[in-house]
Amino acid sequence: MTTNISRFSRRAFLAGSGAIGASLGFHFAAQGATPLEFRSRTTAYTFDKPRTDGLVSLMDNAPPPVIRLRQGEPVTINLTNGLADYTTMHWHGIRLANAMDGVPYLTQFPISEGETFSYAFTPPDAGTYWYHPHCMTMTQMALGLTGILVVEEPEEIGFDLDLPLNLKDFRLDKAGKVLPFFTAKGAARGGTLGNTLTTNWQIDPVYDVPAGGLVRLRFAATDTTRVYRLALPDLPGRIIAWDGHPVEEQIAWPTRDAPLRVGPGQRVDVALRVPDIQGQDISIVGMRGRRPHVLARLRPVGTSLKRDLKELRPLPRNPVAVPDLAHAETRELVFGWTPDGDGANNGLCGSYPYTFWSIDRRPWPGDAVEGTGPLASLKLGQSYILRLRNESPNMHPIHLHGLTFLPLRSNRRQLPKNWTDTILLLKNESVDIALVADNPGDWAFHCHVIEHQKTGLAGYVRVS
Repeated sequence: MTTNISRFSRRAFLAGSGAIGASLGFHFAAQGATPLEFRSRTTAYTFDKPRTDGLVSLMDNAPPPVIRLRQGEPVTINLTNGLADYTTMHWHGIRLANAMDGVPYLTQFPISEGETFSYAFTPPDAGTYWYHPHCMTMTQMALGLTGILVVEEPEEIGFDLDLPLNLKDFRLDKAGKVLPFFTAKGAARGGTLGNTLTTNWQIDPVYDVPAGGLVRLRFAATDTTRVYRLALPDLPGRIIAWDGHPVEEQIAWPTRDAPLRVGPGQRVDVALRVPDIQGQDISIVGMRGRRPHVLARLRPVGTSLKRDLKELRPLPRNPVAVPDLAHAETRELVFGWTPDGDGANNGLCGSYPYTFWSIDRRPWPGDAVEGTGPLASLKLGQSYILRLRNESPNMHPIHLHGLTFLPLRSNRRQLPKNWTDTILLLKNESVDIALVADNPGDWAFHCHVIEHQKTGLAGYVRVS
């Protein structure tokens, strides 16, 4: 295993990208046939002051590292569990073999303390993805075990700097101790928000970027609850990828008056042309009502590189099968609230004493419950339209494992038709999505507000 800053271009290196990489923590890049070795473990970190103990990372240092892979190149990731609790690891958005998906009982048995599980796969798609546990999910994610996974294109696109930005909040008291991150009130409503917003585990970080250069910003919302309302600076730029895939229908540049919603599990890639002049910070903000909150700042440094956005190579389209809409079968799935019942039995992966949510008016009974059937059975190779109907007053970022889908239409808004694995359903919204069932297996399908997932809003789709 080799540690590096990232695969930045020579321009970025000359502009001082070493300091940028150091501020992000470690990057791990797959090197040939050498497996990547990781160990989940508890750690401590100082967000501001004082120090917070009992957080969870994927190595000796915090935050969890950025993992960089190459499209079409096989990788083996050996995960050793250094935690007292069981764990697994899910590679969010990656289309891989079902046995490598990291969902307890559905695709593998949970990993106990001291055990190692080898995840081996070949990423078919370039783009921005992320990883997180799918066992003891609420606890381990809330304590920090969420990291960005980048799958790089086979050829350079032409950026001077590639900057991953992991958006994650924590729930801390004034003494730096972790507050309860699961609450019944939050689970029954929109979720329990944290009070310490971080980017790459830093509060209001500043990153040096090459003056006059072209920067790729990779945003990933890895929070358990928070829907970010992203506003970008008034600079030349464009959104180039959504949830890992190159955009096919352009997304409007988000401003403070018209921010872009990015729900838990979603990612957005931005191409930005940095100003030529040094010395003035450029703010990237998340809107909280009408009030902006600075997520990160960019600081132009060095002599202007005098780049132009027109110099960038187009992102190559990923090899996603296009649904045959004329012959697609339609299935409806209803997401909603459900009267409180007994808590879910999640076996070795944690349980909660409530069931507030359901799919098709049936709450998920728990990961370890035998005899639980699929939400839908899909024929391998067939095209489908899934009608996702939200009957609740809350937003739900709905994530489908193992498959990629295309939003078609909504009853509430105009949706850009861009490939995705996670769709943010608005209050009382119905969205049609289309897909080809081309990856066999049982694929988890759930809300990525983790309190909703763990209190019933989960299930799976079978492709066979």
